[in-house]
Amino acid sequence: MPYRPFQSTYYDDKMRASPALLRARAPYLVKNTITGFAICALVIGIYSYTINVISQDEFEDVVVPAEPMTRPQAAQPPSATESVKQAVAARKQ
Repeated sequence: MPYRPFQSTYYDDKMRASPALLRARAPYLVKNTITGFAICALVIGIYSYTINVISQDEFEDVVVPAEPMTRPQAAQPPSATESVKQAVAARKQ
């Protein structure tokens, strides 16, 4: 005997929709289709608006330096190992 996950009057032995299920869903077919198209149109509209707004963004007011900034050697913080060594030495004192 094949495995049947549930006993339903809306599906036959091959899990196909019965005429009763098709009749039960019929009143909602048009409303669900219209709702689906409305949701899809909303998503496509939001996506299109976002791409349109982003593509119009101009960066003319941003100042780009001619060469990257370099830090002086004295201003660089100590490395992680040096910091740990200093902390251990301070703790031992």
